[in-house]
Amino acid sequence: MKIAKATALITGATGGIGQAIARELAGRGASVVLTGRRADVLESLAAELDGRSIVADLTDRDGAARVLEEAGPVDILVANAGLPASGPLTDFSVEDIDRVLDVNLRVPMVMARLAAEEMTSRRRGHLVFVSSIAGKVASGGTALYNATKFGLRGFALGLREDLHPHGVGVSAIYPGFIRDAGMFADAGVDLPPGVGTSTPGDVARAVTHAIERDRAELDVAPLPVRVGVVLGGLAPSLFARLQRRAGADKLTQALAEGQRDKR
Repeated sequence: MKIAKATALITGATGGIGQAIARELAGRGASVVLTGRRADVLESLAAELDGRSIVADLTDRDGAARVLEEAGPVDILVANAGLPASGPLTDFSVEDIDRVLDVNLRVPMVMARLAAEEMTSRRRGHLVFVSSIAGKVASGGTALYNATKFGLRGFALGLREDLHPHGVGVSAIYPGFIRDAGMFADAGVDLPPGVGTSTPGDVARAVTHAIERDRAELDVAPLPVRVGVVLGGLAPSLFARLQRRAGADKLTQALAEGQRDKR
């Protein structure tokens, strides 16, 4: 579908990746509706992009429905909001688990349900789910995060088939390690040699490409990471052994410590 003159709702718009997506969509002529928790950042970005802002906390059980009601009919929904969840499962309280499941998985499902009803009636619209490379390959110390991102992948692929007859597109985006903004960048962790990074702009361009070309899935990562994803899908046990030998446990431990205050 064409982005110009479309109304696009972006969740998690106060983070660096969300801001990049909002700017890319606005730059292509969309009217943007931005939602997030930080009012100062949100309102400043909305003013910059001549858009609207809805301050909301999606950990609130009714937050998703309220955002959709305030936003009104939208042509594009980008479900970008998410919480980090690195660390052993036993490090998380039951309340922590519920919060991660809500924001990373339940909220995108609820927002898609509400947005899709209006989209199918008009036979126009596109839903974009920002997942993660962690939604395609699992690693030690990220079981909870893997679960939400694998779940989002399955949901997106199934929903794509359901909505195809109604003229509504569905795409999932899988960022790898993103520098300059986002959960990985905020954690301040150094990657092993040979593991590259991408930028928030790369993610934003993948989002617009997926909408315009109706792509089911797009990975946003350098070639070595994408090769690892293929290997992890074909031979998960071998991939796990290679990760252990490469010291992946130290990386996930560092990520868990760096992200602990954002759970």
